Amino acid sequence: MQYKVETFPNYRIAYVRRVGPYGPANTEAMEKLKKWSKERNLLESGILFAIPQDNPDKTLPENCRFDACIVISKDYQMDDSIYEGELTGGKYAVYKIKHTAEAIQEAYVDIFPSLQSNGYQIDTKPILEKYTADMVNNHYCEICVPVK
Repeated sequence: MQYKVETFPNYRIAYVRRVGPYGPANTEAMEKLKKWSKERNLLESGILFAIPQDNPDKTLPENCRFDACIVISKDYQMDDSIYEGELTGGKYAVYKIKHTAEAIQEAYVDIFPSLQSNGYQIDTKPILEKYTADMVNNHYCEICVPVK
């Protein structure tokens, strides 16, 4: 599996959080974020992240947190209709893949052995799925794995 290693900056983000089992319902959080972003003309030029915050092997499904995020500028004036936070940057192994359920599932099977065989350790931060308008329009996304 091909990847590149990138260092992400810290990002100021606006986000929607969903708590519950990971799965199709996460789409609702992303759609709510996209609607909010589009109404504020942030979507077309935005960077979106889907972030499962918890390991479902260690956290009960009903307690798993999923965040749908968009990067916002430092001077963007927020209102209280959505959460605001910071996504901590750092070093990530970035895999560009087709944005299909099958491709994402297959990637998660291949990523960990690939990183290990190349001498990387996975950092404790969450794995990110990254989207830009160009990627979405071409049916791609990036899986970004924190490494050290």
